[in-house]
Amino acid sequence: MVTAAPPRPLPAARALGVRHLGPNWYACVMGTSVVGTAGAVLPGPLDGLRGPCTAVWALAVVMLVVLLAARALHWTHHRDQARAHLLDPAAAPFYGCLSMALLAVGGGAVTVGRDWIGTGPAVVLDTVLYTAGTAVGLAAAVAVPYLMAVRHRVEPSRATPVWLLPLVAPMVSAALGPLLVPHLPPGQPRETLLLASLALFGLSLLATLAMLPLVFARVIASGPLPLALTPTLFLVLGPLGQSTTAVAAVADAAPGVVPAPYDRGLAVFAVLYGVPVMGFALLWLGLAVAHVVRARRQGMGFAMTWWAFTFPLGTCVTGAAALARHTGLAVYGALAAGLYAVLVAAWLAAATGTVRGLLSGELLAGPRPAPTAPTVPTPSPAPAQATGRTG
Repeated sequence: MVTAAPPRPLPAARALGVRHLGPNWYACVMGTSVVGTAGAVLPGPLDGLRGPCTAVWALAVVMLVVLLAARALHWTHHRDQARAHLLDPAAAPFYGCLSMALLAVGGGAVTVGRDWIGTGPAVVLDTVLYTAGTAVGLAAAVAVPYLMAVRHRVEPSRATPVWLLPLVAPMVSAALGPLLVPHLPPGQPRETLLLASLALFGLSLLATLAMLPLVFARVIASGPLPLALTPTLFLVLGPLGQSTTAVAAVADAAPGVVPAPYDRGLAVFAVLYGVPVMGFALLWLGLAVAHVVRARRQGMGFAMTWWAFTFPLGTCVTGAAALARHTGLAVYGALAAGLYAVLVAAWLAAATGTVRGLLSGELLAGPRPAPTAPTVPTPSPAPAQATGRTG
């Protein structure tokens, strides 16, 4: 007699642990990748830093693969929750993080990853991830604001820096597209990609300028953000630092690709744009740090929003390094090095908190129900004989 094999666990049961895995988790990949790529572009002799930077990028690759697999399980077995994320105004903007995670890892392949995997495979990997990341970023830049208008019905008084995420994704494409320009055939293919990067810069910049006043007014007029959301103030640094990086990258790739005098004009624009924008970034950094210190004193604990400290700060590192390269000023090199030290400290804090939360199971647990007040039993009316009442 043949004994039947015990039933295997259902795939849905095995995927239960990823039910509450939201798109905000891609911020871990972004924040890890930028530690490697930002360290590689610091001015000065940093040969000893390149190896660790490549190792950090490799860690980001592993994290991206694991997270893509986990999110595939999420969409396969928990589509109700995935749709709920799209319809949640607090979660939907994080779909821009998927684009930026793909782009960050792809750009890191050409920047540092080629040391380990070779230039050819690095360019292929970047091409695939850049294409996918740009497509997802453009889709998010349209779809998320559309959902906010027709389904979310958000109010200006509830604006948060998270709203910037889908709008910043095309700016990351603008900053990383020029890395692929030298690997295209000369002529129109190179010029097309370079000008497309400039168009993505304009698309993201103008959309950000439309949204940023809402965020600034919310902070000033409606008071500080909730404690857990306070780190998201650092997200404003993302479009500032990334746009500075983007115009410098376009200017670097312009000679021999676009005709004169536009190549020289782009180099001038990189400085005229980057210097004042980096100044505003430092102003916002001071404001954000002050809010975080205040929130920490009031009991702000670790949350996944701590990853907002990493990628935006990394874009300011690359922006300051680009200005050091284009202006020759040592002060920008020192600024890039100082910001990078803060970036590494922020990454260590966010990574440590995330590992602890994963080991405890707290980060993947569902939202806790709100506590309810205990029910007080209602005393039954006394009998008529006991009260001395008669019918």
